Amino acid sequence: MSTPPTQRPEDGFFRALIRWFDADHIPEGVEALQNTPKKVDWARSIPFIILHLVCFAVIWVGASPIAVWTAVGLYFFRMFAITGFLHRYFSHKTYSTSRAFQFVMAVWAALAVQRGALWWACTHRHHHKHSDEEEDKHSPVVDGFWWSHVGWITAKRNFPTDYSKISDLAKYPELVFLNRFDILVPLLAGGLIYGAGAWLGAAGFDTNGPQLLVWGIISTVVLFHGTGCINSLAHVFGTKRFKTTGDESRNSLILTLITLGEGWHNNHHRYQATTKQGFYWWEFDPTYYGLKVMSWMGLIWGLKGVPASIYEEAERTKAEASSSRA
Repeated sequence: MSTPPTQRPEDGFFRALIRWFDADHIPEGVEALQNTPKKVDWARSIPFIILHLVCFAVIWVGASPIAVWTAVGLYFFRMFAITGFLHRYFSHKTYSTSRAFQFVMAVWAALAVQRGALWWACTHRHHHKHSDEEEDKHSPVVDGFWWSHVGWITAKRNFPTDYSKISDLAKYPELVFLNRFDILVPLLAGGLIYGAGAWLGAAGFDTNGPQLLVWGIISTVVLFHGTGCINSLAHVFGTKRFKTTGDESRNSLILTLITLGEGWHNNHHRYQATTKQGFYWWEFDPTYYGLKVMSWMGLIWGLKGVPASIYEEAERTKAEASSSRA
């Protein structure tokens, strides 16, 4: 008996190709995709692999202060969008903003090349609901380092955006558009970076289009792995101030420096509704500082603080730890 046309392997490959450009092209249905095995979808992973391979082009394009500092600047510019917008706004709504600036934040975050804001928020909310359980998409406790760091994002089952789980965001068609065509902003940005490099080179500066583009891609790859460290390491290394989170989330200064404040992960898992992740003044949280400045400018408002009950719990836990050591 011949294989039904809908089941042909090549159909799955061509669907993966279409999804490079249209993330909502899921004729088999979201649920069917979510029920596929927990394994790498190599067809979908090709763009991800290409990004990493392009980094080796630095051998031919070389380096310059302009290119290197552009890469560094792009890293922090986009990391702020990931931590301040994708995480603290779209995923947790820890502050409010206008519809217009919400769109600006989604475009800014799209420059990070980490899918659309709605997919990101849906995935992250799912993580908190099932943190370090079998259903968690990227738990190092359940699936180990490599899967939680990079493998999970290549799996077909983790690809769809379940809009029913983010109805508060899915009601905005402009956000759905950016989420569906999540490759659009990165492609435009790549063209602009190439053009800027070519213009600077023609103006006599020590760079050119290919060089600036390659270093922009290097920045993108490093940004991905910097973000991935929260998934793969923040549930393994660090300290646990709060024992009541029900998972292995930890606080880590090193991860904080890499991710502009996201390393206070145990704090965050204990109380997700606050804009702060560093609960105390000595817990460095540059993303919060940036959001605070934006609130002074009137771009955002209603930043949520940490309740007194959370600080009281922290003090009780500290006192209990001290008494157990005595």
